[in-house]
Amino acid sequence: MGYTIAEKILKSHAGLKDINPGEFIEAGVDIILANDITAPLAIEEFKKTGIKNVFDRNKIVLVSDHFAPAKDARSANQCRKLADFSSEQKIKNFFEVGRMGIEHALLPEMGLVRPGYLVIGADSHTCTYGALGCYATGLGSTDVARSYIDGKCWFKVPSSIKFVYKGKPRKWVGGKDYILSTIGRIGVDGALYRSMEFGGPAIQKLDMDGRFTMSNMAIEAGARAGIIEPDSVTCEYMKSVLNAGSIKKTGAKDCALWEELRSDTDARYEKVYEWDISSLEPQVACPHLPSNVKPVGELKDVKVDQVVIGSCTNGRMSDLRVAAKIIKGKKIKHGVRLIVIPGTQKIYIQAMKEGLAEIFVKAGGIFSTPTCGPCLGGHVGILTDGETAIATTNRNFIGRMGSPKSFVYLSNPAVSAASALTGRITHPEEVV
Repeated sequence: MGYTIAEKILKSHAGLKDINPGEFIEAGVDIILANDITAPLAIEEFKKTGIKNVFDRNKIVLVSDHFAPAKDARSANQCRKLADFSSEQKIKNFFEVGRMGIEHALLPEMGLVRPGYLVIGADSHTCTYGALGCYATGLGSTDVARSYIDGKCWFKVPSSIKFVYKGKPRKWVGGKDYILSTIGRIGVDGALYRSMEFGGPAIQKLDMDGRFTMSNMAIEAGARAGIIEPDSVTCEYMKSVLNAGSIKKTGAKDCALWEELRSDTDARYEKVYEWDISSLEPQVACPHLPSNVKPVGELKDVKVDQVVIGSCTNGRMSDLRVAAKIIKGKKIKHGVRLIVIPGTQKIYIQAMKEGLAEIFVKAGGIFSTPTCGPCLGGHVGILTDGETAIATTNRNFIGRMGSPKSFVYLSNPAVSAASALTGRITHPEEVV
């Protein structure tokens, strides 16, 4: 019996000859991530051990993004703890205001995560990096503290579910719609403690930004990981990010190794789903679960007070370009707030160069510095009682974006942009 890509990565990092779902293993990790909410607790627990130095300062990444730029004294104190610890431990990969970005957009852009890596993060959306063909999963702050000691962590090997997407997508349909449709079909616990493996012809034609979006929301189906096998798209992306900086250059030899990292033909899957996305419309998740999904056409009477385009799910360049294409030369509906948040400083600069920021601002919106902001009800766009938002974020639980009496709908950037123009949930075809 063969192994899935998830099992292969876990097996190699644990130094085992065989591995089976349900087993508990101890494995060495390549990257350990934490942010301004989760890192302070990890740092506190690490210091309690009395150990003076982390195992490898180059494998630890700290990002101030959830409440940064600091919204109040408490959040400023959280960020200060990351800065002080990074200084004490000489941690190179500490990203604060001016260098920062939303962590799950930033790490791939910096070339810090790569195919075949085992990545843990004290944030549930760490699964985003599975789009590159690595096993990436969210854990608790105390797990991170333990890993600071020796670079290892305990894992329960998940069983895998395979999702095969076929067909040619309609215009305005992409990765966000694939994953929302998937969660709508299987439910928020449909992949509970499993590894979701996304594949098929439609995924092979999907760009990296769309792949990141899909893997990012694997956790919304309860999954431990959301993995896509590395291919030529992955390799071209890795070349672009690694060769752009001072990191070790990558080429054909690296790509050949990465593309060998795939599930065996006789790998074990708990379930296999095959879906044709040819007839799929843009999808919208309605309050108060990511699984409460409906086609956009069924929601045209839902009025919105706020539109958020950004987050670790859809704050990348392709997302901003799509939104700007729809909004260019038009005005946001009076009474609607449009908030656009690029995922990283690099994306921010590129959006400025391409004139996208100007398009959003001239239309009546705002263009923010990179931050998680309103996604988790942090700042830069909190909802009050009775308000409704449509957002490109990943969760719409009760109170997620502010008041427990508010309502959040989730969509792709095109639908959100179109909705900003009309003041109600709108198919892009209506305004383009």
